[in-house]
Amino acid sequence: MCTAVVSFEPSSPVPVLLVGVRDEFVARSWEPPDRYWDDRPGLVGGRDLRAGGTWLAVDPEARRVATVLNGRGRMAPPDGRATRGGLPLRMAADGKLGELDLPAFDPFYLVCAETDRVRLWTWNGETLVERSLTPGLHMIVNSGLEGEGRLEGQTEDAYMEARLAHFRPRFAAAPRPVPGEGPVAEAWGAWFALVAGDGVARTDRRALLPLLDLGDGRVWGTTSVSLTALSARGVRYDFSAVPGDAASWDRVL
Repeated sequence: MCTAVVSFEPSSPVPVLLVGVRDEFVARSWEPPDRYWDDRPGLVGGRDLRAGGTWLAVDPEARRVATVLNGRGRMAPPDGRATRGGLPLRMAADGKLGELDLPAFDPFYLVCAETDRVRLWTWNGETLVERSLTPGLHMIVNSGLEGEGRLEGQTEDAYMEARLAHFRPRFAAAPRPVPGEGPVAEAWGAWFALVAGDGVARTDRRALLPLLDLGDGRVWGTTSVSLTALSARGVRYDFSAVPGDAASWDRVL
């Protein structure tokens, strides 16, 4: 149940803000953001150690950030399945998808943001749809942009609908940050309390930073939070590997 929050305001000194919340099995191994890719030495991102790739990649020179979320639809055949973790790397580096064997990928939502545009691709296992996001605030969850692909009676969708209902109006109502060079709490202003969970328990279905015991030793929840801001001056990238802990943030870029 990953979440991306995007604010696109072309007239702002910081036109793009992107919050990336990564939800996974907490036992899944990964490494914090760094420059891991020899073939793309300019990229910065966390590295997934199971399937490779990343969930969010930044190209500071191009002032571009890309992130991927699991989507809905027909899954790829297990034999020859490609990892979705390569998609943010491709988009952050090139700004385009290029030639892909799409049927080899499980469904996804892919966001690519630059200072003058934000694009969203939706792949459902059969059709790829590209759209440009309009100025304003947008939330993307595993049921789609603003939950547009939600299904009635699905437990996961009930959680995502509750998350959207609670957090979207709060992000929209909060003063929009204009991150500068200060400490993370100062830079992200009213959004900082929201990305810390807004006081909602992690077991609550509204939670932005869920933590759920699924039994048999399986725990699912938010494993990291990324905050990125794009401007003509460059990229600010803050990262927390301990969701909800105000003291856990590191300045990456």
